[in-house]
Amino acid sequence: MSKKQQLQETTQFLKTNGITNPEIGIVLGTGLGKLVDEIAIEKEIAYSEIPHFPEATVEFHSGKLIYGQLSGKKVVVMSGRFHLYEGYSPWEVTYGIRTLHGLGIKNLLISNAAGAINLNYTKGDIMLIEDHINLQGQSPLAFKEAKAFGNIFADMLAPYSEKINSKMLEVAKQNNIQLHSGVYASVLGPQLETRAEYRMLQILETDAVGMSTVPEVIVAKQLNLPCAAISVLTDECDPKNLQPVDIAEIIAIAGEAEPKMITLFKGVIEKL
Repeated sequence: MSKKQQLQETTQFLKTNGITNPEIGIVLGTGLGKLVDEIAIEKEIAYSEIPHFPEATVEFHSGKLIYGQLSGKKVVVMSGRFHLYEGYSPWEVTYGIRTLHGLGIKNLLISNAAGAINLNYTKGDIMLIEDHINLQGQSPLAFKEAKAFGNIFADMLAPYSEKINSKMLEVAKQNNIQLHSGVYASVLGPQLETRAEYRMLQILETDAVGMSTVPEVIVAKQLNLPCAAISVLTDECDPKNLQPVDIAEIIAIAGEAEPKMITLFKGVIEKL
């Protein structure tokens, strides 16, 4: 079965099961699942029930598709995302994005937890991604059937929608939320970076580093799907003063900063 047929079966299954005409797709990052509490949920489907869908393996990712109303719009949310470090292929990592696009979304909002490389940013801050550097060593458009989904030479001049980004900044201002803007570097992981790697990221003038988001954005770009992404900064990556990382603390900080992200997403959805 071709990848295109797989995708058609997936979207057909979801449409038959009541996920119809969503306007906005949302991907929730590590420790950032509370947005779901704000949705008037009409349908929840576990990834394990969806034909051809990968299954979430990271314990703090719940692994279900949620459909309902948020800020007066129909949204479909990926609660639980896939990472290359879990052993998934780039096709599997971005399968959810292709599925949401197949369901008809017009805009995509992405969140992630990331480390602050810019030493002016502190843990608990949030950052709007303006641009990115792909250090994962691979592309979700580099496979045999990729041309069936659009131009594989996707133009990355502006991978993040200026229209959505300006609305994000507007909502942040209205709600007195400090929203940094910066460059996100995505690495393969799952190990964290060495001091030398953090120095390299500083030299590359990145502001935050994480292990997700970029493959999804590249696919959105191939599909001409406008998207925006927010990083919740959960740790400070100062190579001169590096501390051992506690994953439980990262999840806790993501949880504390999450209300700001929820306010932004709700405000932006209203304006889209």
